[in-house]
Amino acid sequence: MFHKAEMMDALADYESARYVIFGVPFDGTSSYRSGSRWAPDAMRKASENFETYNAYFDIDYEDLLIHDAGNLEHYVNVDETLEELSFAVEPIVADGKLPIMLGGEHSLTLPCVKACARHADEDIGFVVLDAHFDLREEYCGVKYNHACVSRHVLNEVTDKYVTIGVRSGPREEWAFAKENGIKYYTPDDVRETGTKEILSEISDYLGCSKIYLSLDMDALDPAYAPGLGTPEPFGLSDIEVRDIIHALAPRSVGFDIVEISPEYDNGQSALLGTKLLREFIAAHAASER
Repeated sequence: MFHKAEMMDALADYESARYVIFGVPFDGTSSYRSGSRWAPDAMRKASENFETYNAYFDIDYEDLLIHDAGNLEHYVNVDETLEELSFAVEPIVADGKLPIMLGGEHSLTLPCVKACARHADEDIGFVVLDAHFDLREEYCGVKYNHACVSRHVLNEVTDKYVTIGVRSGPREEWAFAKENGIKYYTPDDVRETGTKEILSEISDYLGCSKIYLSLDMDALDPAYAPGLGTPEPFGLSDIEVRDIIHALAPRSVGFDIVEISPEYDNGQSALLGTKLLREFIAAHAASER
């Protein structure tokens, strides 16, 4: 089911692992710039750049139980790919491990959230960092398009939902969000209110101890991550995203990073995405000490 590749410092075998990383090199519904299928291996290559020690959390990644399962052998069709991904991620969650998915496009998040929700002992929340609302029912005639993932999470998994970094979407999506009381924060909200205050608000709003955290890299300003499928200016900074991940990782039962298109820069976005992945693992591991 998985084609083997390896992230640096992912030294544990599957049986002993706490964190299971896997790539899904699929971008079949990408609507502006395709290429996120190359991101999982670009991130693995970028991981060679980093030291094993994280001074902020006083953690060495070589001491953590991280396993890289490789890349999912996917289909051309998005529906079949999501079904195959569901079969692949279900046992990871059932075995009590924390799944970390490297996309690929954002449509891939849905089966990962579903698997985590099925095995949680309570309703889980969903927090997504994204430039776009992704609240369409369908896009370009495709229901499970990458531009629709948040709508399907709301419809099929949980209404305990927050999006951070949003700044793009048609008038109808902004209206839908307001009419349905969807909690969202623009980058301007983050800067004006402050990350700590927003994180406190999110905690109160969700009212649950477990969340799934999804990072669409276009939440970041293209100045920090230019190699994206749908870049959108005036976004979050790398430090703001790092701080959000640090705060939310301890409550997370699953995590993904999606929508990096490595061909559109010189490795900058894959490096940043990989660093944020490592910050997530360190923050989560520190909370379990």
